[in-house]
Amino acid sequence: MKNVLVINGPNLNLLGVRQPEVYGALTLSELETKIEGWGKENGITTNLFQANHEGAIIDALHAARGAADGIVINPGAFSHYSYAIHDAIIATELPAVEIHISNIHAREPWRRVSVTAPACDYVIYGRGIRGYRDALTRLVNTSTFPVKRIDYGDAPDQFGELRTPSRPGPHPVAVLLHGGFWRDPWTVDLMDQLAIDLVQRDWAAFNLEYRRLGNGGGFPVTLEDAANGIDALRSIAEEYALDLNRVATIGHAAGGQLALWLAARPQLYDGQPNTPDRLMPVTVVALAALSDLEQAQRLKLGSGAVDELLFGPTTDDRSLYALTSPRELLPLGIRQVVVHGVEDDIVPFAMSSEYAATAQNAGDEVELVKAEGLHHFGIIEPRSTAWADAISGLTT
Repeated sequence: MKNVLVINGPNLNLLGVRQPEVYGALTLSELETKIEGWGKENGITTNLFQANHEGAIIDALHAARGAADGIVINPGAFSHYSYAIHDAIIATELPAVEIHISNIHAREPWRRVSVTAPACDYVIYGRGIRGYRDALTRLVNTSTFPVKRIDYGDAPDQFGELRTPSRPGPHPVAVLLHGGFWRDPWTVDLMDQLAIDLVQRDWAAFNLEYRRLGNGGGFPVTLEDAANGIDALRSIAEEYALDLNRVATIGHAAGGQLALWLAARPQLYDGQPNTPDRLMPVTVVALAALSDLEQAQRLKLGSGAVDELLFGPTTDDRSLYALTSPRELLPLGIRQVVVHGVEDDIVPFAMSSEYAATAQNAGDEVELVKAEGLHHFGIIEPRSTAWADAISGLTT
């Protein structure tokens, strides 16, 4: 992928002026400068276009045929009713990512429906201007290392994206679980680069999506999705030459909680070991994991995300910690690699260091990787020494 057309729709020329509390303080010109820089970081040229008129956007899409390799489009309000733009995106026959600066799912009901999104390969929303960077990266990642979508349920977010090595199997499998405090704007693309790195190391990577807060998630749905997602590997193991005796779960932040939780499922149910329909990991890599939900709730991490995950407006059942918090589920009985950036200002490093000490005292084999100088997202950068340390114990 070398050239990407970036389209901004109606009213985005007023960025920095129009509702800065919703859309941010950057002007369109400043945003376009950032987009150009993000394109260079990804090794691509970005062609920038903005229009307030539906026909102009359609014409730009038509012109992209044969001239661009991919599209990033923020249709603005057109996304809610322009079937003409929907059709024009399809007509380009190019991979496309739709992006919205605000969380359209948390605003007025009419904003929550996008008729243009089904024409796109992926949708990013609610991440501010960072969404443009993530959209460009997503296009590059999926064009370089395509994914196979595996559905494990009927809901839109019950799927995983599978990448496999080029060499013959059977392949060990890493199940990746993204973070984002279990909230809906954060999706599987956060773990794309780790998935690619693992495939290059001869691992199959299964990047798992699940229902999140804001789109039907919460207790127990989010945890059940993680369980059903990993169990779905059994139905595709033969087709994709997966070695289910060598499965690792790798999770970041809230995904780290799920990755650790998956290793404790026998304790949550009947206390029995792995069964033919229940797939258990042999190793967990927990990256800045929310490993102690009671502490996370007390510290109000993620603006009260634990309360949203576990407790409804009329429920305050503290016994749920015993079913969901990794620290309460120890010992897990498997090897764990716990990685945390010392400079993390989103999930405190102390949570991982205290969890690791507790797990070791409980008899588990635990390695704590103290990532000096790294922040919350630095440890999911595949070029970091922390990531290299995290996966050094994974063998093929």
